[in-house]
Amino acid sequence: MTSSKASEGAAELTGGAQPPHHNFISRLYTGTGAFEVIGRRKLWYGISGAIVAVALLSIVLRGFTFGIDFKGGTTVSMPRGNAQTAQVSEVFRKAIGKDPESVVIVGNGASATVQIRSETLTNDQTTKLRNALFDAFQPKGNDGKPSKQAISDSAVSETWGDQITKKALIALVVFLALVSLYITVRYERYMAISALTTMCFDLTVTAGVYSLVGFEVSPATVIGLLTILGFSLYDTVIVFDKVEENTRDFQHTNRRTFAEHANLAINQTFMRSINTSLIGVLPVLALMVVAVWLLGVGTLKDLALVQLVGILVGTYSSIFFATPLLVTLRERTELVRTHTRRVLKRRKPSHESSPEEPVEVSSQAVEVAETAETPEAPAETEAASKPAANKPAPGARPVRPTGTRRPSGKRNAGRR
Repeated sequence: MTSSKASEGAAELTGGAQPPHHNFISRLYTGTGAFEVIGRRKLWYGISGAIVAVALLSIVLRGFTFGIDFKGGTTVSMPRGNAQTAQVSEVFRKAIGKDPESVVIVGNGASATVQIRSETLTNDQTTKLRNALFDAFQPKGNDGKPSKQAISDSAVSETWGDQITKKALIALVVFLALVSLYITVRYERYMAISALTTMCFDLTVTAGVYSLVGFEVSPATVIGLLTILGFSLYDTVIVFDKVEENTRDFQHTNRRTFAEHANLAINQTFMRSINTSLIGVLPVLALMVVAVWLLGVGTLKDLALVQLVGILVGTYSSIFFATPLLVTLRERTELVRTHTRRVLKRRKPSHESSPEEPVEVSSQAVEVAETAETPEAPAETEAASKPAANKPAPGARPVRPTGTRRPSGKRNAGRR
């Protein structure tokens, strides 16, 4: 298809008018086709497949960094003071005889603390470690004086960790079951399949990011994961509602194909999805700043991290994965295939099409054809410019038709 013939086809659809030119921002906010998502679905499938492959590979090879609540262990905390992580690890090694699992500094300024994680220690080992840390760093209490009470420890048994793990899995399974039931009842079969597949995509990618970066998985992470799965479902439902509205009785019209209706729905809800995501991300970023930089609260950090990752992944999947998958599934049905062939056949100009070089019209030209004003046809304009045979010319003296009587003004003159 040549560009000149495409332009001629677009001009024919618009009645000879030049298509209006709108800038990108205007098209983005008005939802008139700033993005071609469905037409490039193979590209988005490739990107999504690569993301899922990396996530699964990381989960298999690297695994997860589970918190103390899941696998058990001992945590020792103290005010940072002038201590460095390497110095704390050396003191731990000398006191216990092996390296700690992790030594991190949480918070900033005077509220910064050093947190040491290791496998479960006995009471004697814990007491020995606390004495060694006090002798090495002299942590200060609330009164500003060195105090052993400034060093705290907590231990979680492996049995408790197993119980927490089981409860987290039960909560996740119950959530997925209830969501699946709602989607199945609310939407038709192909929308339900697409929405559930998208939710599995979000779950896999979020878990893969945690595995790849090494974020610690805690009970707060599970809570945040359930929250972002709900957000992702909400965003997908918004797009699907618009698709359902646009494609209602689509088989009775020949203006757009099912894929074009779905692409228009994405454009019409694109800014809503972006704005919703921005509104969701801003509080999460504020929570991360407060949790990590000011307060040093690990629970808030875990909750904020999973929500930030989940919101970004959910926004991507609702736009670039859910609806393209729905279109792919629906185009396998005979109804959509027949309607698509009918629409494409209607767009083919009969006087220019030939078996050797068929002429096609882009979806953007069809969009312009429906939104642009159609000028009057030349024949209609010429007919309007010429006065009718029985209509006097402008400014001429009126002529009374022959064979008619002049009105007398009398009421019963015609009855005599």
